[in-house]
Amino acid sequence: MKLLAIIAAIIILVGVLGVVMLAQKSRSGAPPGLTDGALAPCPSSPNCVSSEPGTPESHAVAPLPPEAWERLPQLIGEKGGRVVALRNDYIGSVFTTPLLGFADDVEFRRGETEVHVRSASRVGHSDMGANRERVEMLRTALAE
Repeated sequence: MKLLAIIAAIIILVGVLGVVMLAQKSRSGAPPGLTDGALAPCPSSPNCVSSEPGTPESHAVAPLPPEAWERLPQLIGEKGGRVVALRNDYIGSVFTTPLLGFADDVEFRRGETEVHVRSASRVGHSDMGANRERVEMLRTALAE
């Protein structure tokens, strides 16, 4: 019985260490930026949402209104993010999760009639809906 408890403790410790290392890995890097004038497409994993045309329905979110552009840099900071790139047509930002500090990229592209958004986890497969919720939180804050 004591051996089983030791083995279980080792397995738990290795699992926790793995998650901490994954969180650390996510903090390196930067948002992908624009590719051929558009935000990068989402990978097949469910931890990404985008409003870019052609985005599969499972990853799709609606774009933001054009008047959102001027408010986004300040709103990102107010909602816990950090702007890391700011250009005439592109805003790149990073949000980190409170508990382990996983980094998610949240990017915006100014279009002619709307602001496109992409929110994606840097590591892992599932985000339990966090990126979709973040985009909708920003949309709600912009409407206030």
